[in-house]
Amino acid sequence: MENEKVKYLIDMINDMDIKDKLRLAICMSHSKWSGLIYNTNENYDKFDTMLKDIDEEYRTTLINFGKYKLVMFAMAKLMEMETKEQNKVALHLFNTINYV
Repeated sequence: MENEKVKYLIDMINDMDIKDKLRLAICMSHSKWSGLIYNTNENYDKFDTMLKDIDEEYRTTLINFGKYKLVMFAMAKLMEMETKEQNKVALHLFNTINYV
């Protein structure tokens, strides 16, 4: 059975709209603190392009991710997790985005 912290965060991600999912994926793939095993530069470029395609604000200005409370809350929860748990959440998030 999945760790409760992982399940909680996956449920939160499932309830996010695609823009917030992409914002979270960008934060995760660009952060230096996480131990993600995925190619973060490649993921960052892909998610960056996808968000620019659907979000005018992101495309035209420097975005302050701090104003997206749900994204920052999810990042804070991720920072509390072990690397193995972070990777489970990242895999779920990245797969969710890839099938949109």
